[in-house]
Parts: sequence; C-alpha cells; structure tokens
Amino acid sequence: MAPKKLRQSGWSKFLLLAVALALLTGTASAQNPLMPGISLGEKEKRQLTPEEQERQKQIDQDYKAATKKVPDQKATDPWASVRPTPTVTAPKKKQQ
Repeated sequence: MAPKKLRQSGWSKFLLLAVALALLTGTASAQNPLMPGISLGEKEKRQLTPEEQERQKQIDQDYKAATKKVPDQKATDPWASVRPTPTVTAPKKKQQ
C-alpha cells in the first residue's frame, strides 16, 4: 500500500511542477522583444505638424496652469488614530 501512495504523491508533485513551469513560460514569452507585430512606438515616432506642436504646447501650458491652482496638501497620517500620543518624560537623574 505504501508504494501506491508514493506514486500518487509523485504524480501530484509532477503535475504541480508542470503547471508552474507552463505559467512561467507564458510570462517569459510575453517579454520577448523580438515578437513581430507588436510596436510600442519607440521606433516609429512620426514628426508632429506645426499645428499639432502648437496644440501640444497649449495642452502643456493648460496643464501647468491647472496644477498651480491646486493648493498644497498637507501630509496626512493614516495611522494617527491608532498610534498612542507621545508622552514627554522627565530625564532621569544619574545615581551616584
């Protein structure tokens, strides 16, 4: 009876290993830079027309103006209500 149990355990480990290997292989193949048909736009960057350049400048200026209007936010502490308030203790005198 022990050898049969050992075989079942071996097959389950093998199956688990095969599934893990298949998942890792699929992830690695997605990172292949030589895949044809997928362009991220790094090589084929077209020149903008003067109108498009002007429009892009206007968008950038509008964005900068809008971000300057936003007031500075103070940093919030999400753990402030959980953390105990610090207590100031008197310094201990040295014993002689």
